[in-house]
Amino acid sequence: MHIYKRLILSYLLILPILGMAQPKSQPYWQQRAEYTMEINMDVKSHQYSGKQELVYYNNSPDTLTKAYYHLYFNAFQPGSMMDVRSLNIEDPDSRVGSRISQLNKDEIGYQHIKSLKQDGKAVTYKVEGTILEVRLNKPVLPGNKTTFEMEFEAQVPIQIRRSGRDNAEGVAYSMTQWYPKLSEYDYLGWHTNPYIGREFHGVWSDFDVKITIDPTYVIGGTGYLQNPDKIGHGYQKENKEVKASDKPLTWHFKAPNVHDFAWAADPDYKHTTAQVPNGPTLHFIYQETEENKENWEKLPEHMVKAVQFMSENFGKYPYDQYSFIQGGDGGMEYPMATLITGNRNFNSLIGVSVHELIHSWYQGVLATNESLYPWMDEGFTSYASDVTMKHLFDPESDRNVHEGSYRGYFHMANSGKEEPLTTHADQYHSNRSYGINSYAKGAVFLHQLSYIIGEDTFKKGMKRYFNTWKFKHPTSVDFIRVMEKTSGMQLDWYLEKFVYTTDQIDYGIKTVAGEGDATYVTLERVGEMMMPIDLYVEYEDGSKEIYYIPLRIMRGAKDVENTQIQRMNKEVWPWTYPTYTLKINNGVSKIKSIEIDPTGRMADIDRSNNSVELKSAMKAFEDPTK
Repeated sequence: MHIYKRLILSYLLILPILGMAQPKSQPYWQQRAEYTMEINMDVKSHQYSGKQELVYYNNSPDTLTKAYYHLYFNAFQPGSMMDVRSLNIEDPDSRVGSRISQLNKDEIGYQHIKSLKQDGKAVTYKVEGTILEVRLNKPVLPGNKTTFEMEFEAQVPIQIRRSGRDNAEGVAYSMTQWYPKLSEYDYLGWHTNPYIGREFHGVWSDFDVKITIDPTYVIGGTGYLQNPDKIGHGYQKENKEVKASDKPLTWHFKAPNVHDFAWAADPDYKHTTAQVPNGPTLHFIYQETEENKENWEKLPEHMVKAVQFMSENFGKYPYDQYSFIQGGDGGMEYPMATLITGNRNFNSLIGVSVHELIHSWYQGVLATNESLYPWMDEGFTSYASDVTMKHLFDPESDRNVHEGSYRGYFHMANSGKEEPLTTHADQYHSNRSYGINSYAKGAVFLHQLSYIIGEDTFKKGMKRYFNTWKFKHPTSVDFIRVMEKTSGMQLDWYLEKFVYTTDQIDYGIKTVAGEGDATYVTLERVGEMMMPIDLYVEYEDGSKEIYYIPLRIMRGAKDVENTQIQRMNKEVWPWTYPTYTLKINNGVSKIKSIEIDPTGRMADIDRSNNSVELKSAMKAFEDPTK
């Protein structure tokens, strides 16, 4: 064969391999599932049996030969990975501690598989801790579907972390992570992380769930109740008295296009509702006591306002319902619902309710992989929670509502123990590092981004992000690309420095020198991370100017944010240059002060060198020995 023809043939053979090696170059795809489940709960033994039919759609370009399920309740057993991690981490969660290691047989959790079939034929499977591995009889080809039929039995553990029975406030059942849940498969492959105690990830699915339970129990959770006329408990217009001697009731829920299903049950639950104008019906399900009665009665009006504010500013809530349910061990988000502890003071109840509600945007609808991107889940939610709380209680204030997040980040940055935001949620060296990174630094990431691209552009970008990626699994790159398109800037450097590394921001005013009717200011980059600079100059007559210095690597500039102060656009700063000198067309004697970013949005770890009062500082600048 001619050498030229051989080369062409070789190239054609290699092309498919190259394509497989670059999954992100392919069009976006995601898997799909349909769950149908029937559950029978025995409230005396705290055990339940279940049947599950799962139709799985392989929308990937890959042929699947295995499947994996999560069996979360298996974590609540002595010797589990969650137990050992809690016993060995330097700062264990006080809610867990050594409690799992001390559980008795009737207090542990488990999910046992009794049978499993694929398309009507039994399959081979094995269980390792919280993961069920299934070897498929028949591979699932791209574009095809398969049906799994499962029978299982389970025991609800004593409530320790999120899930369980008999929580500290006396709620009978917090049923989260309660069913065998199919693992997600995406461009990175199967996500089979064992349950250590952190976050979750799931397939976008439709759920059809029937729960049969003692008739005195009231249930609230994900999805729309299909048979309120047969349930009673205030779910129908004319309530009927329900007695323990009655036959068990079957509650039938359907939840479209969600990635998880949670519920809670208790015989003492009270159920009220509130309607959001042009929005969802809010359900409030809680144990009413003399101590919490007033707080729970005041909660609905604030949550209605919170949903309205979030829908207007961050994207419209897409479901017709949301439920605030007393249960769990603090506050945890689930699709269309949250479980929160309810015996709190009013401020605490409002705070946790707002935070968990906002997770319906960040993770409930924008379903990032929480294990890989906890800062996009908790951090974005913390940012929006601060903004929403300000709207509810302090709308006229111009204070920086994110100060707490910045303090948390600065503390960790200066501790010498900071870890990059790319750290897997389960693998942080300490719970404290995970918490500050995910909640505080994640919120700082957003507020600081508004400094880089401008507040108005940032707000447009957040809405665009929601509308572009709702009901999908966005990554950090997907988010930053939306912001690049909205701003017209290059922002990869920001993601790479602030997320992928622990490089810190520290800029300072190095020298100020007068020369005739001009003043020359030299700035220096002390820290490793580059940033654009807003330099505010205030004059003795009270007037102000902003000198704006974009980074060359940004390939653009933000729009004017403050129309009340004249902005002077300066030449770009190449980030490899440690210093930058700019000229102010006014003499030193006319300048009162100079300050880098008085808004405090730039997370500068040392602001002591960010400002200069000219009259008191000129001698020090002129004489370096002072």
